[in-house]
Amino acid sequence: MDETSDEPPTSAVVLDSGHFSQVIFNNVEKFYVPGGDVTCHYTLTHNIVPRGKDWVGIFRVGWKTTREYYTFMWAPRPSDVHGDTAVQQQIQFKAYYLPKDDEYYQFCYIDQDGMIRGASVPFQFRAETEDDILVVTTQGEVEEIELQNKNLLKENEKLQANCVSLQKQNADLQEDLKKTQELQNVLESLKSSTEKLELELNSLKKENKHLKELNECREAELHQFKEQIQNVTSEKEHLETKLKTALDHVDQLQSQLLSYEKEIEDLVRSDHDKTKQCESLKEENNQLCMTITQKEEQKKELKHCLEHLKGSEAKLTLRLQNEQQQNNDLMKELEEQKRLFQALQAKKKESDEENQKLRKENDSLLRRLSQPRDISSSFVVSQAQAFVPAPEDFVFGNPYHAAGANQARATGIDSIRKCPICNDVFPDDIESRDYEAHVQSHLLECPVCNRAFEKSNQQVFEDHMLCHSLERL
Repeated sequence: MDETSDEPPTSAVVLDSGHFSQVIFNNVEKFYVPGGDVTCHYTLTHNIVPRGKDWVGIFRVGWKTTREYYTFMWAPRPSDVHGDTAVQQQIQFKAYYLPKDDEYYQFCYIDQDGMIRGASVPFQFRAETEDDILVVTTQGEVEEIELQNKNLLKENEKLQANCVSLQKQNADLQEDLKKTQELQNVLESLKSSTEKLELELNSLKKENKHLKELNECREAELHQFKEQIQNVTSEKEHLETKLKTALDHVDQLQSQLLSYEKEIEDLVRSDHDKTKQCESLKEENNQLCMTITQKEEQKKELKHCLEHLKGSEAKLTLRLQNEQQQNNDLMKELEEQKRLFQALQAKKKESDEENQKLRKENDSLLRRLSQPRDISSSFVVSQAQAFVPAPEDFVFGNPYHAAGANQARATGIDSIRKCPICNDVFPDDIESRDYEAHVQSHLLECPVCNRAFEKSNQQVFEDHMLCHSLERL
């Protein structure tokens, strides 16, 4: 090989035959005697601009790319590189680096980009014999040599065409290899997604069990509300004789009623959206409710519920380890759990609509009883609040708690609006839509199932979207 340590610039692409004429090799012998230095003579035409990394290599006939050189020498750069005339150059190859076999070789000029710019006729490295010492005495022998040269040129062109075809095949194989690697990456991604789906399935099972327990609590609350409605009905019949004196005040409160009804409608719409966010806001909502109500009994119930959930989590973890080989059955069970969850949401909506009717009736009674002659307003408010459930008594929070807070302002009770995500405190007179917009800015909503996630849980949201894409498959 060459004495230099730097590798020459090469390429896997072979140019067409039009570039082979930019460098012309002169005085190329049919064979060179082994053991001696070889001088290569060539001419740089005006079609090529020599550069510092150009080189001349010796290639075995049948080569396909410029990477298959046997040895090489850096091409000297002529002084006048921008001239319009041809420049004669020569390079001497040392005998030590030359081939020792009797195969056919040829000189090739390679530019700085690794592209071939000229090639010589083939030659051999072998000892001189008597058969090689011939004197051309007839025109027929000259024509025969020229015919051999033409045949060699045609063979060279065929070899170049084969090189181009092999290069295309190589490009196709590289493209197939790239696609195979992409498929392997997709397979690894699917494996990771399967693990995440198993984790989400475990979480959904926990949530489903918790929703069942909450549904039972809601049914008990609903039964309690019915009993309170009966008590309120009887009390209403008793107080109808005393409401005549409050009719004048009702007209004054009519305008306030319209604004309250509008606010209630906004709260109902926001409640529908917030039920979708219950998974990420469940713990924060419970903390907010406990901060407002400051009831120690609720804390004890939540602690008991947490211990129960921890025990359920350990049981479900053991069960999941035994059911990992039943992934298809678990996916069907997941769909059933989703349908059950939707049914529970529908049932909750019906319960909220009934609670809304009760709330409107209770608010009407509360306004009418605000200024009676025989009973003080504070007594009426305390009686009305006795059967109005606190926000922490609802599974997903009281959707009319904000309306109750507005009424509390009218009677002098302070209220606080606090973001359940960033804990920012808002003034009492903030618009409901502004408050909801602030809370919504912390959330990412799934366009498929309308499920809400905190923006801080970006990875959980992306895994959830991946689950939907796998379900479509």
